[in-house]
Amino acid sequence: MSIRELLFAVADVWMIAVGFTYGIKFIRNHKNYLLGIEWIVVATSGTNFLIYGLLKAGHDSPMYTFAYFLDAFSRSIGITLILVLGLMKVTHRYKPSAKVDVGVFAFATVVGLLLSQFADEIGTPGKIFYIVVNVLTTIFLIYFVKRLWDINERGHAALAAVATACGFVIAATYDFVHIPGDDAERTIFYIFALSTWGLQMFAYYRAYRVFDAYNNRVDDQAVSGSARVTA
Repeated sequence: MSIRELLFAVADVWMIAVGFTYGIKFIRNHKNYLLGIEWIVVATSGTNFLIYGLLKAGHDSPMYTFAYFLDAFSRSIGITLILVLGLMKVTHRYKPSAKVDVGVFAFATVVGLLLSQFADEIGTPGKIFYIVVNVLTTIFLIYFVKRLWDINERGHAALAAVATACGFVIAATYDFVHIPGDDAERTIFYIFALSTWGLQMFAYYRAYRVFDAYNNRVDDQAVSGSARVTA
């Protein structure tokens, strides 16, 4: 195994570990199924991608088809609309119903299938679509970072800002930039991409956790204040 392949494997394992670990924590500790399941989807994609890379399977492999679908799933709706709706649970006290949870994942599945199965037919407009939805998501994430800063969680705000900036660069260059000296499988690019996606999931979970704790403190203070007034 070359140094390049080793770095790819390390970056992928990092993303897989973060995705499964914090995906389960989102569900178990916060009952946030939108973010929990999406994190697990990304980790599953990384697991499939790792096996595909280690086996050096070709583009005719079912693993390649599955990887292409999961990539389209997350880039189109998963780490865009689902991410925003999930974070709104702490920024706006949004509580999606089970129907919303099921509906948005069904929507993501349909969009992912269309964008992966008809990528050649859709062509450049599909690639531009990925950038547009990422720009819209980035705007919300800037707002999320500002809210973290306003509640004095500035370390988490800074980490989330760095992760968001790195994620934006990856999304903007994904389909349009080839790193000089990279191979046909874009190993160097994916080392950066996998590291960044892992960083994003890590940063957003930790930011979500402190934001949720802040909301709980505010609620407790409101209840205590109300009790004192009543007494």
